[in-house]
Amino acid sequence: MSHDGVRLRSVMRSAAFLTAGVLVVPGLAGCGDSNEDSDDPAAAQDIAPAGRASLADGGTVRWAIDAMPATLNTFQADADAATSRIAGTVLPSMFRLDERGRPGADPDYLRSAEVTATKPKQVVLYKLSPKAKWSNGRPLSAADFTAQWHALSGKEAAYWTARNAGYDRIEKIEQAGGGEVRVTFNRAYADWRSLFSPLYPKETMGSPGAFNDGARRRLRVTAGPFRLGRFDGERDEITVQRNPRWWGERARLSGIVFKAVPRAKRTAALAAGRLDIAEVDTADAQRIARAARDRGKGSQAHGASASAGSAQRENAGARGSNEEADAHARNRKAVAAYAAQQAGLRRYVIRKSLEPAYTQLALNGSAGPLADDRVRRAVARAIDRDELARLVLKPLGLPARTVGSHLALAGQDGYADGSGALGKHDAAEAQALLADAGWVRSGGAQKGAPRGAGGAGTGEPAAGGSGSGTASAPAGDDKHAAGSEAAQSARQGAGGGAPGAYAPQGSAAPAGAPAGPLAKNGKPLMLRFVLPSGPGSEAVRAVGDRIARMLDRIGIRTEMTRVADDSYFNDHIASGQYDMALYSWPGSAFPATDARPIFAKPVPGADGSLNVEQNYTRVGTDLIDQLFDQAMTELDTGKEMDLVRKADQRIWAEAGSIPLYQRPQLVAVRGNLANVGAFGFEDPHYQDIGFRKSGAEGAPGRPEEPEGSPARGTK
Repeated sequence: MSHDGVRLRSVMRSAAFLTAGVLVVPGLAGCGDSNEDSDDPAAAQDIAPAGRASLADGGTVRWAIDAMPATLNTFQADADAATSRIAGTVLPSMFRLDERGRPGADPDYLRSAEVTATKPKQVVLYKLSPKAKWSNGRPLSAADFTAQWHALSGKEAAYWTARNAGYDRIEKIEQAGGGEVRVTFNRAYADWRSLFSPLYPKETMGSPGAFNDGARRRLRVTAGPFRLGRFDGERDEITVQRNPRWWGERARLSGIVFKAVPRAKRTAALAAGRLDIAEVDTADAQRIARAARDRGKGSQAHGASASAGSAQRENAGARGSNEEADAHARNRKAVAAYAAQQAGLRRYVIRKSLEPAYTQLALNGSAGPLADDRVRRAVARAIDRDELARLVLKPLGLPARTVGSHLALAGQDGYADGSGALGKHDAAEAQALLADAGWVRSGGAQKGAPRGAGGAGTGEPAAGGSGSGTASAPAGDDKHAAGSEAAQSARQGAGGGAPGAYAPQGSAAPAGAPAGPLAKNGKPLMLRFVLPSGPGSEAVRAVGDRIARMLDRIGIRTEMTRVADDSYFNDHIASGQYDMALYSWPGSAFPATDARPIFAKPVPGADGSLNVEQNYTRVGTDLIDQLFDQAMTELDTGKEMDLVRKADQRIWAEAGSIPLYQRPQLVAVRGNLANVGAFGFEDPHYQDIGFRKSGAEGAPGRPEEPEGSPARGTK
């Protein structure tokens, strides 16, 4: 699954998204600047904008999704990106995100919404559009708000809900007058704009049966620019059709067919003309872009295969070898098939931006060497994040910038680079931190011996050394083993890091790069790095290999473990069976709410188990929890953002999660489609997507496609 624009309540923070976040991480090879605070997104959206008047009326597009959704209810645990995509076309949202990830009232449904009281209790007054009506003719009302609140409050176990954040703080909902809904909270809630987006009708939310099972394959009552048409499990298609009762600007398209097509099969489907819009991986994007550049050059065989075919033909003729002749025939057939596909791919363009999600290196702090915060910080300081960002983003022509925050992305309100709390890339400091933690070169002195002394070890660690370290967990919350306060202050003044970001003075790094692995009590410092093994994950493995080489330079060995894609998350990440891993988190417009479970301090259960919520690194502190809790109740937006930034700095200092780069967003789009592509943060305006009229100008630099009548229907 891919992340399709950050939906308002973007807790696509699910197992499904995590796995996709790993498998879809694209790109490879070479320069980006260190990230700084920014008012602008790192990359602009790329949707080929066009005025509605320049678009034809009608036409159906076929839009690839990863799989048929298990439910059409976005508030159930098995909802996915396709669920949110479809909901965005047929259901109301009180707020929608703009290109910078800021929530704004959707005027098709909401005239205004504001906090009208904070004491004794917070009150929000929603003034609904008088035109907004459900498909059964009933106006949107407090009854719909109330039904959704009851279903998501967490007080009724019969509702199979995935989350209740925010709804559990509501005390009552009232109809305040014609088209007005008053919501009173029993506890202040800063992220109140995250609620009721999407808004389901009371017919869906009014009973556990309707909520749990009634919305899995159908939505009987809707209110969007489109209405739900056919849910065809045999053809793996879901169709939405233009809503004749829609009161807003009429949808330019007559329909959208969401078609389940695995990523590995999308290039063939695009080449055959069976899709109009499809998110693709790096290799496919590069191939489609190459086809567009080759437009007008005629159908030519791709160079490498053509050359190989020529050589095989000469060899076959010279030796009269049937085997060589057969090989040449197979090669010629493959070349012809490739050329035919390239001809079909010329109808498309690649629209690219940065996805509102970031890839991180996760360090499991529950046991083993990484339970020591000094070792985690050493790993983080040894990694050149700029190099990794260049590796992934530069070949795609995207800004090669690192991500400086766990809780916001460049361009979002409240974004600030908090990585200084950890410190910059510095291999010498990393080695000093390891020395202070007692990890020295094989054959060298243990902690307490002169720093930097000891011979260079030459032996390679045995496989399976993961988690063999004996370092203990941090002594307490918000404490960082780094020596005296005076030493820490001096380090902060010099390097800008938080306490613990640097080793204590006197912990000199060993001279030169370690010639052998570091060891402690006779055990080598070996970390198990779990990576996916399936097709399409070559890029993430390349990133993992680069990280392993960086760590090797300071004496940390890695055991690279490749596992099946379908077991990567559940059997390894969620269960904690790893030392290091790469996966992605989506950004959010509401970090105080959405990010708290990701960074919450794990809590031991009565049965001895550990409740980690979504904190799969198992690293957290009481202070981080307190900062999130304070931010969630702070109704002054400026003060809320200050608390979020402080929380982010503490998360950096704990070094359980190391943000690397924002993920590329690469979308293949038929060349004559407008207002669709790589949306970045923004929620799509589905009613504005359409085919350009014949002769209408396209976006600068985008080739026009003469084929593909906008009036065509679906197959």
